[in-house]
Amino acid sequence: MTEPIYACEDHGFYEGTDCPICGSSGTSLLSGGRRRTLSKYLSGALRHYPDNAGLELDGRGWTDDDDLVAAACRRYAWVRPEHVEAVIATDPKGRFEWTGADDGGTERVRAAYGHSVDVDLEPTDAPVPDDLYHGTASDNLESILEEGLRPMARQRVHLSHSPASARRVGRRHTDDPVLLVVDAAAMLADGRRIAKRGRETYTTEWVPPAYLAVADERSETDPDP
Repeated sequence: MTEPIYACEDHGFYEGTDCPICGSSGTSLLSGGRRRTLSKYLSGALRHYPDNAGLELDGRGWTDDDDLVAAACRRYAWVRPEHVEAVIATDPKGRFEWTGADDGGTERVRAAYGHSVDVDLEPTDAPVPDDLYHGTASDNLESILEEGLRPMARQRVHLSHSPASARRVGRRHTDDPVLLVVDAAAMLADGRRIAKRGRETYTTEWVPPAYLAVADERSETDPDP
């Protein structure tokens, strides 16, 4: 369930009814339903259909914040600029990145990962865990173990930082996802690039079969019940 967003006069946007910093009761800003709707629209516009939303992305995926706000306000009559700011600021997975104002006073925003449009995200120097994870449908398992993990409709393969996170992603496509373990340490040692994007997502161009294994569901390293 998507949490609603509240606003504290002193400490900004947050989830839940009480400000986590000062404990005061904030002002209700967005219901969980509207937050989810707006988040999906912003993600889609920045990742997949900027032209349809009237946005122009540069080579790194950035667009003017004012243009994104205007697009969202055109799409939904109830949206206000602070709604867009709140959704971006409180996104639990860090799906969005925001810059401060440039010399011209313009703020920019982009999706942190997940693009199907052609953008070139710069490398990051964030540390990468030795193991990463990917959830998939059992019907895909044979081809993946033969050919590896490929981006398909997206620009990069998306990997998760934990088994639980990978299973949540996998459940978008199947009720009972198969969990794959990616030997990220070996990939890096072999010169293959993996970049952290957002709070719990890692991306790479391709995961060859040699770096993949099917997780033992009885493994103590998998915290899922």
